[in-house]
Amino acid sequence: MIVMKFGGSSVESAEALQRVAAIVASYARRNPVVFVSALGKTTNRLLEIADLAAAGDRVEALEKIAALRTFHFEQARPVCPDRKLDALRVFLDEHFQELETLVRGLAAVGELTPRSTDAVSSFGERMSSFVLSLALESAGLDAAHVDARDVLITDDRHGGAAPLMEITEQNMKAQIAPLVAAGKIPVMGGFIASTRKGVTSTLGRGGSDYSASLAAALLDAEEVQIWTDVDGVMTSDPSIVDDSHRIRVMSFAEASELAYFGARVLHPSTMAPAVLKNIPIHVLNSHRPEIEGTLIVAEAPVSGTVVKSIAYKEHITVVDIRSTRMLMAHGFLARIFDVFEKHSTSVDMVTTSEVSVSLTVDRTERLDAIVAELSAVAEVDRRNGRAIVCVVGEGMRKTPGVSAKIFSALGEIPVSMISLGASRLNVSFVVEEKDLDEAVRRLHATFFDEVDPEIFA
Repeated sequence: MIVMKFGGSSVESAEALQRVAAIVASYARRNPVVFVSALGKTTNRLLEIADLAAAGDRVEALEKIAALRTFHFEQARPVCPDRKLDALRVFLDEHFQELETLVRGLAAVGELTPRSTDAVSSFGERMSSFVLSLALESAGLDAAHVDARDVLITDDRHGGAAPLMEITEQNMKAQIAPLVAAGKIPVMGGFIASTRKGVTSTLGRGGSDYSASLAAALLDAEEVQIWTDVDGVMTSDPSIVDDSHRIRVMSFAEASELAYFGARVLHPSTMAPAVLKNIPIHVLNSHRPEIEGTLIVAEAPVSGTVVKSIAYKEHITVVDIRSTRMLMAHGFLARIFDVFEKHSTSVDMVTTSEVSVSLTVDRTERLDAIVAELSAVAEVDRRNGRAIVCVVGEGMRKTPGVSAKIFSALGEIPVSMISLGASRLNVSFVVEEKDLDEAVRRLHATFFDEVDPEIFA
């Protein structure tokens, strides 16, 4: 058994859906379980509709719902078997009527809560999974559409719910495993789930990949395939570095660092279930399925190229906290992080000195309240417009002089908050956003002038 996940760009049109159906057909002998994201940019469109409704603009919200329904029917009709055309119309009618009712309620209340946001945003995957099941049937496959909300059960933290493993595993084995055993191909929407009480929830950013990885772990699959619109994990962002290389194989540890520090192909949550069960993750391009992609495994072959990739995170804010109370005091750092936890704001990097702490955040919705609270015990400054650059590679552990090479390559580019990860396979630092592209290009030119052909393409 394998688990295949297709992103929104892989199912953005009728043509793309047909291409995905052909890909799934080519893996039919490996008993696939399929997860899919919303068609194209549907999730963004749904969130825009929710915002309009909550702001009281019901008319425009309903107009956009009508346009979204037309889009889904136009993309679904060419891949729908004629015998299922009535079922498609009924399915879309029921779902868009439900969405309209929800939007009318939002307009009346004038408030958008995490729970209602989950409800609205779930429609993308609910519809895409049904449409893809039709496309698979058109390709001659025995597909079975399954509402993921009946299988993945979570806690009540809307917007980023955590799966309840025991009941989710029971559901996977009771509902999905028998379908696979009967030769069917289950098709589910990623990202979406429900609480014990049956209320729609979502797994948050990267949720579709997480759904697939979690299912693979609970079903003891032999591989997770993440199908996207790039050839695999690259040595750097091709939009910045023209001569980026595809990484043929890398370790879980390297992929986790890259995902956490901004690599676009993977999300950090994807890694954990696969690591737990030692299930390889294969990143592939649905637009070019003949490309071998990137294989992520527990232990990658030793590379003759020390660095594996350069990742970055944009739109970072640095928070500087200074207080003489830190000197020779215990518990001060705990008080600082208690404030961030209280406001549900995660921290990426931390550096400390005798009387100061600097840290980075990428979500600033609650930063004003955090700064106000911290200002009661310390001087607090914030620096916007920053970026984190992360140089990653298993080979860095045993190779002296890598840090010196990094900062020599950067030359006169100002750098702050230098951090050598505890795993010793990454060096991270902060630059101003205006210097980001140049910093990445210089580092790539320094470390990838020659590459190990066994590891890079």
